[in-house]
Amino acid sequence: MRLSDSDYQEIDGRLAAHDAFLRARYPGERAGRQPIHTVYVPADKLSGFADWGAQALAAMDEHDFPWPDPTIRAKLELEPIEDLRVDFEDGYGVRDDAQEDAAVRQAALLLAKGPKPPFLGIRIKSLEAATRHRSLRTLDLFLDTYQELFTITLPKVSGTDQVATMVTLCEKLERGYGISAGSLTFEIQVELPSAVLAADGTATVARLITAADGRCTGLHYGTYDYSAAAGVAAAYQSMEHPAADYAKAVMQAAAAQTGVRLSDGSTNVLPVGSSSQVRSAWELHHRLVRRSLERGYYQGWDLHPAQLASRYAATYEFFRDGRDVAVERLHRYLNRQESGIADEPATARALAGYLLRGLDCGALADAGFPRSELASLA
Repeated sequence: MRLSDSDYQEIDGRLAAHDAFLRARYPGERAGRQPIHTVYVPADKLSGFADWGAQALAAMDEHDFPWPDPTIRAKLELEPIEDLRVDFEDGYGVRDDAQEDAAVRQAALLLAKGPKPPFLGIRIKSLEAATRHRSLRTLDLFLDTYQELFTITLPKVSGTDQVATMVTLCEKLERGYGISAGSLTFEIQVELPSAVLAADGTATVARLITAADGRCTGLHYGTYDYSAAAGVAAAYQSMEHPAADYAKAVMQAAAAQTGVRLSDGSTNVLPVGSSSQVRSAWELHHRLVRRSLERGYYQGWDLHPAQLASRYAATYEFFRDGRDVAVERLHRYLNRQESGIADEPATARALAGYLLRGLDCGALADAGFPRSELASLA
């Protein structure tokens, strides 16, 4: 052997900065439960979110839901919405300041009284010049009444300056309201091609994560804004359009191992109308949710109460279909048994994470391992 202790030290010194970069930029998957969906409710219609579960159940009964499952009904009775977003952007529209001020305070008071879903937040208007001051005012007013943990959704992000400014804004509001430093977090909506690919050909979305300085918790794909901006004709705008798949693949690569989670977008084909129309919309939504899950997007948007039924049906099937194989593969890996699949440590982490997600959303009552062991493996 020709390497001395000083050689080892020299190599460590050369790579120390890169080691520190890897720890900071790629800390691994974020611990804890990820909601399987985000429900967007316009601020002036917020009081109705409490009825979404009942409305979903009524639609299932009225229109002969294609995937009967008592656990779906139980979920809709106990926890129909996992993640609620009070919308002050496109779903709410443009109002005068007095109207939006009143809506902000009313929403904050309603959420403060509870009960509320396990995850929630607000979507403010964008930081573009036309809506910037209104966006800042809405967030400031909301915090004046509601200071429990919540997520801020930042829409129509087009560059790193907006994200860096959002970080500064969060710092100012934390100091102003006496909130713990770092407690305000936000998710970035990717609704513009410039948020995916920069003018110089680099991946903007990776720079957005860096500019967030650890405050970005998620990247949410905006199906219709993105498709329209990319020039896709309205009739072909969809979560499964090639333009959408490309954008989400870049988002996925940029977010991998950063702790930033991904969310797919929505379908605007709603389960309303005749029973045949409702079932057709359910089947489309079910297929799209399953497609997203198979591609590693474990969260999506829901825009209508009846979509909750097809969301849970597709999600529960996804985890139940793969449960037994995942348990067997993980057992074989841990016991170092040979099989037809040569699993790596990274795959074992993925198998454990898959089973944990199934437990978290209610799809699995038994994941084959204690939760604590799965969490340790993941």
